[in-house]
Amino acid sequence: MKLRDQMRAYQARTGERMTLALLAEKTGIAEETLSSIATRATYNTRLSTIARICAALECEVADLLEM
Repeated sequence: MKLRDQMRAYQARTGERMTLALLAEKTGIAEETLSSIATRATYNTRLSTIARICAALECEVADLLEM
């Protein structure tokens, strides 16, 4: 998943630095879970989790997923 890329893209668009801690606060997803999503290529997550991340980062699901 391209979570870190989208966090950087969010910062470029908004000027607001996005950290895992801030993303956790905005989404209600545990920071440890977000860290696993960002670092483990095989991490299996729910679509609802991806949707919450997309809403916070103002991106599309396709922007996060690697094909």
